[in-house]
Amino acid sequence: MSDSLLELRRVCKRFGATRALHNVDLVVQPGEVHALIGENGAGKSTLMKILSGAHQADSGTMQLHGSVVRIKGPSAARDLGIAMIYQELNLAPHLTVEENITLGMEEHRLGFVRGQADRIRQALNLLHKEDLPLTTPVCDLSISLQQVVEIARALVYEAKIIIMDEPTSSLTAADTRDLFEVIKRLRDNGIAVIYISHFLEEVIAVADRFTVLRDGETVGTGAIDETEIQALIAMMVGRTLEDMFPRGKHQPGKVLLDVSAVSGDPLPHKVSFQLRRGEILGVAGLVGAGRSETVRRIFGLDRAREGRINMDGHTRPLAGMTPQRALRLRIDYLSEDRKTEGLAARMSVGFNTTFSSVRRYAGPGGLIDSAREAQSVNHWLKEMRIRSTGPGQAVRDLSGGNQQKVALARMLEQGADVVLLDEPTRGVDVGSKVEIYRLINRLAEQGKGVVFVSSYLPELLGVCDTIAVMHRGELSEVRPTGEWNEHRIMEVATAGQ
Repeated sequence: MSDSLLELRRVCKRFGATRALHNVDLVVQPGEVHALIGENGAGKSTLMKILSGAHQADSGTMQLHGSVVRIKGPSAARDLGIAMIYQELNLAPHLTVEENITLGMEEHRLGFVRGQADRIRQALNLLHKEDLPLTTPVCDLSISLQQVVEIARALVYEAKIIIMDEPTSSLTAADTRDLFEVIKRLRDNGIAVIYISHFLEEVIAVADRFTVLRDGETVGTGAIDETEIQALIAMMVGRTLEDMFPRGKHQPGKVLLDVSAVSGDPLPHKVSFQLRRGEILGVAGLVGAGRSETVRRIFGLDRAREGRINMDGHTRPLAGMTPQRALRLRIDYLSEDRKTEGLAARMSVGFNTTFSSVRRYAGPGGLIDSAREAQSVNHWLKEMRIRSTGPGQAVRDLSGGNQQKVALARMLEQGADVVLLDEPTRGVDVGSKVEIYRLINRLAEQGKGVVFVSSYLPELLGVCDTIAVMHRGELSEVRPTGEWNEHRIMEVATAGQ
């Protein structure tokens, strides 16, 4: 009998001609936080879907508590004590906390649903959230408390293994620290956590051991406290990344965009800044500080109460700005929410690459020159190193990193002079991040102005020429990056200047 809680051995899975997993091994101990890391498309999600019963392995074995099992569906996984918490939380927002926690396992007596408050309170006590009102609709909770509801549901199901997929992607720094405390309590109570994240600093902080997947194969495993971040990166990408934050040979020039007194609900403070040609301007700040709201108002996605922009000597009010007008002014925007705003997920890679610039392929009578359009799409597939079966593949079938590259390819195809990037590396693996950093530098080398909004301070300090910090809707003075460090940025972000 094995002492391990979970053992997956030589697991293989194919989807048609695509080999998703090949002889993958994963061993998890009781009461262990085990990090599963790898680039987008490495096979992490497929492996976890097999473990949670959403997919069936083609071959290989799975053991729980030393006994061979075959999980035929999600309900079977739940009965075996395996719970999956996805990056996009799986809750019914209109139902209460109690109804969400017991959904699908209600107890009945004489046709009436019986309350399970005692069991729920036990789970919430373990999470130190015993005061969470059970009658509150989940939609009224913060994202971090919604995660607590998901975890409590897993505990009520008596889960012994909880899988967390990018659990901090939408959390503030404070909420992330709270989540780490919850994970430690789960570990101390003998519950194993499989933790999936692209943030290696988080992995180092919270995990005990790790397994690295690359191209559908296990390429490394070991103890976190015996492994350096650079070694993890080398296993993930198959090479050593000498320069995590490449800097191009560009020099900021004349003012390209002058933003003056932009304001609007819910943050009415007036924001002003200048962006020069060939400049990468980083905007830091806490979630909700107004970073995204500002760039969305400039692009016309959110309504500006007042404010104006001056571009190439022409002043325009922002009150009537729309995305169509912004594109005509050669201003483009990459949303932090690629699924609902950045991409048409059900449409093809080719459509998503050219849909905002399709007019340039229109011939006499408005007919599209599909051959010329396809030539351009294939150029970007090669240029951006987008892993796909071709221009006709649906974007939703790509990995997160490749979806982001398609969104960026659309911007390059559009050819704007001012590029507004809102969290462009969120949910992207480390190798793809480096490629995106190189792309941003290339835009600056071409004389374009880049506004780079990010919550990840190392990339702002590593990539940007200048940085400004948002605090409750107010933007600090723009200063050269060399005058900032992480401590000073957080000081301004939390307390103002």
